[in-house]
Amino acid sequence: MLTESTRLLPEHADVSTKIAIVEDNATLRQYLAEFVAGAPGNRCVCACGSAEEALVKIPSLNPDVVLMDIHLPGESGIVCTARLREKLPNLQVIMLTVYKDTKMIFQALKAGACGYVLKRSDDKEILEAIAEVRAGGAPMTSEIARMVVRSFIADTPEKDETGQLSGREQEILALLAEGLSNKEIGSKLNISFTTVRTHLMHIYEKLHVRCRTEAAAKYLRSLPKN
Repeated sequence: MLTESTRLLPEHADVSTKIAIVEDNATLRQYLAEFVAGAPGNRCVCACGSAEEALVKIPSLNPDVVLMDIHLPGESGIVCTARLREKLPNLQVIMLTVYKDTKMIFQALKAGACGYVLKRSDDKEILEAIAEVRAGGAPMTSEIARMVVRSFIADTPEKDETGQLSGREQEILALLAEGLSNKEIGSKLNISFTTVRTHLMHIYEKLHVRCRTEAAAKYLRSLPKN
């Protein structure tokens, strides 16, 4: 059996994604740590039982992704996410929740989380969520995605940069603003997931944004006002 924190794969292992886990339930925390350790291309660098422990251990380990329990004893997963993102701006956080509490998830996303998965999700769905955020996606329902985008629209208007996008990029951006996932966009436009991801990278670069939510907000601000 594995211990609480690290030793889940050798430090020299050839892996692409370093993952930290913050979950107060010891059984689930241990399961997630072992599951991640056994998933090709992933390495669990830390498994914490509280926000306080996570804020001490995670910054020095600099993981790529954190699986964060939204309900934690002491400071919540939402507060922990915000504080970790202050220390590690490029950190990608996926919230873990027992059920789809739209209000709580929305607050977590505003705090800097990239998306969420339900705790009852199977192993494949968790791995897909990790892969999606690493590819620039955001695992969440369209309903919640639209809530986040609307919150960004309230910001100060800025220069419209969407005119420099190609026709295909504008199509993809419009669908992204509707809350569609990369997979759904690919299916709708009859292009591959990889092609969608490549277009999104170009869109982010041209619009000078870091994520799909900011890109969608810029697109919606550029639309003619009625």
